[in-house]
Amino acid sequence: MRILAIILGFFCVIPLFARGQALTGDKAQLERELADVEREISVYQNTIDDYRKQGSSLGGEIKKLDAEAKKLSLEIKAIDLSLARLNAEIAKNQGNIKVTDAKLAFDKRALGEALQSLAEEDGKNLAEILFANPELSHFFNNVNGLMSLGDDLKDALAEITITRTELLDLKQQLAEKKTDTSELKSSRDNEKKKLANKKKEKNDLLAQTKGQEAQYQVLLKESQKTAAQIRSRIFEFLGGGQMTFEQAYQIAKGASALVGVRPALLLAVLDHESALGKNVGRCNYRTAMHPTRDMPLFLTLTASLGLNPEAMSVSCANKDGAYGGAMGPSQFIPSTWNMYTKRISSLTGSNPASPWRNMDAFVATALYLKDAGASGSQNVAADRQAAARYYAGARWRNYLWTYGERVVSKARQFEEDIAALQ
Repeated sequence: MRILAIILGFFCVIPLFARGQALTGDKAQLERELADVEREISVYQNTIDDYRKQGSSLGGEIKKLDAEAKKLSLEIKAIDLSLARLNAEIAKNQGNIKVTDAKLAFDKRALGEALQSLAEEDGKNLAEILFANPELSHFFNNVNGLMSLGDDLKDALAEITITRTELLDLKQQLAEKKTDTSELKSSRDNEKKKLANKKKEKNDLLAQTKGQEAQYQVLLKESQKTAAQIRSRIFEFLGGGQMTFEQAYQIAKGASALVGVRPALLLAVLDHESALGKNVGRCNYRTAMHPTRDMPLFLTLTASLGLNPEAMSVSCANKDGAYGGAMGPSQFIPSTWNMYTKRISSLTGSNPASPWRNMDAFVATALYLKDAGASGSQNVAADRQAAARYYAGARWRNYLWTYGERVVSKARQFEEDIAALQ
């Protein structure tokens, strides 16, 4: 019984850090700084949009390029602040894992000792028991104690199971945070290159036009894309595969009519170039998917569609250990697809809906974006946040000015292409 008391006492003393702690002062300060930077970015974005609406002139283009350069500099600052916040969370998470790991090891050791004690008592014959307990009342007290110990051991086993689950969840969280850090660093490097290119673009423009408006208008006319070029351009899906831009636009327009999210935003999310992730759609479900959350649903889905699960490639797990398993153009993991499949079927008529069928995939993306706050009209802030939520779920804030901004920028380009087609 002393062993059991140790076990239960330990459960009471050690807190479950995985359930979260209050924000530290440093993190709160980083949040405030990030909010200030985001407001500044929005101001420059409005300036850029104003110059774009005014029409093309050399002076306006130079001012627009200057505003874009300042906006890029602020986006780099926003990424750096996000990285600082993430690094603090990772350090905290690693500490929590160590504590939970130590708790699990202690629980296992204490439970092993208790089980050994129980086995030793259970193995004694009647003569040994009576010899050790000359008074009958002592014998019955020990029997009752052993029965109570058996019940308490069941509770201890349940607690260990919970602890192990929490440890696995913590490790997954840590893997995702490490992935976020890696991708934010990569995005920061890309933004720095874009900033350098933007400054070069301005200098090249001044050199070519020699500051003359007429010369700028000639260059502008030469650089404008024709509708024929846009129609024939190859559109690459995030989940693999390709079609012409016009074909992709027609499907996006159909999905937009069903759900109410503008086609350009759908195309920007589904477009391969807007993705931060690598190794998309190249792995087998056995090595990539979460074994309990997604694997059973994937097998049920492929069986209902008459597909061989071994032949269907999904996104890979990343180098930090976070699970992959995203399917088709829309890159939904099975558990998320399962949440949307009835709604998709009701709109497209596909029963069951398939993540590998283009219209179903486009409608799935539209539904998710709408649930995340996107609308039929062009609301840049809402679209940016919806795109970040689409990519990272609850971790969307880390990707607001990386993936989210990249998608809305791409959507602006697609709006211009769609206007040329029409």
